[in-house]
Amino acid sequence: MYQMNPPQPVQLPPQPENKRLSVPQIMLIVLVLGFVAWYLITTLTPAPERYGTITAGVIGSRYTGDCLLVRDETPYDAEGVTSVDYIAEEGSMVYRGISVCNVYSSGFSTREMNTLQDYRNQIKEYQIKLLSSEITTDTQLEKLASDVMTQAREVRQLIGGARGNMNNQESMLAAAISNRQNYLKSKYSEDQRMTRLYDDELSQLQRISSWTKQYAAMSEGLVSFYSDGYEYGLTVSNYDSFTPSEVRSMINGKKPETGALAKGKTTIYRIVRDGQWYVLMLIRDSNWNPVEGASYELKLENFKDTTVQATVTSFTRSGGELVVRLSVQAPVQPVLYVRTCTGVLGDSVSSLMVPARAIYYQDNMPGIVLSDNGYEWFIPVNILEKRDNMVFISAIQQGVLYEGQTVRLF
Repeated sequence: MYQMNPPQPVQLPPQPENKRLSVPQIMLIVLVLGFVAWYLITTLTPAPERYGTITAGVIGSRYTGDCLLVRDETPYDAEGVTSVDYIAEEGSMVYRGISVCNVYSSGFSTREMNTLQDYRNQIKEYQIKLLSSEITTDTQLEKLASDVMTQAREVRQLIGGARGNMNNQESMLAAAISNRQNYLKSKYSEDQRMTRLYDDELSQLQRISSWTKQYAAMSEGLVSFYSDGYEYGLTVSNYDSFTPSEVRSMINGKKPETGALAKGKTTIYRIVRDGQWYVLMLIRDSNWNPVEGASYELKLENFKDTTVQATVTSFTRSGGELVVRLSVQAPVQPVLYVRTCTGVLGDSVSSLMVPARAIYYQDNMPGIVLSDNGYEWFIPVNILEKRDNMVFISAIQQGVLYEGQTVRLF
């Protein structure tokens, strides 16, 4: 008889035992990794410098603020101005008696200029008619005409980028045209119609001149035809009388009330004396105490930064603001058109500086160790300032330290 047997349990393969690192093995691996890291660091990292050099530096405090510029300038104005014909070049140096501009009064109108141009057009047309009727060649006239064309070509070349002085070339062209015109006037002096046209032109010129006044420079200086209205109330004679609040108002755009331009008058030009100007500076650090008579470096920040030496003439502290009045001995051209800007005022002092690692303390005294041809010795110093891993120093004993000496680094 067939006998049923129960199923036998399946024998699974034994699980492998988890082998853990022993403590000595872990320590060994850590030591190996630490050694590798140390080796790589010491091998690949360059050794620190052992020596440095004493260099020259400048230390000092810096104070920022808003600046109001005062120039030694005189404005000139006129009443009932219609237009101005400028003779002098903007920003150029003029001297007493030199013509600056022609001013046309209110009685003048553009109709008068149109009438003058009409007479001149008639003269030109009649001259062309007379010349076309000439039978013989006028060599003198041809020479004068050739001079005009030559000077005109020179002007065109300068416009195209050639090197040269445009003002001089324009003057030469104007002289050539005038010489040719004078010759034509004398050539046809017997022609009655031409004489009448010239008389009409002269009469119109005299009519125009009755409404024209020529202005000449009253003193030496730079001439400018741009004005902001401050010139009348803010002058070199009263700049030191304004309070901080008044200076703040002017910086914000309010013109000084004193010396305002009279109603109906127009400023036509100003003469600016060169060599000295002034600055009213509102310092944002109102706790600073400037030294009157001291010289500071002043950097004016505008479209073209200007750095000058400025001397404190006086200062006033009021209402939480400090205004410092500065005198500047420098050309006025860089600030000819600047009235307000921001500025930085600083007292710069020359000093010696060394790397921060050069400072060594001996008996709690800071100093540096000089090195020269294998000899080293300690020099005590005063630490003036620390900046960007550099230390500004001065020797306690004067004359022993100078730029270029070698120092030991620690």
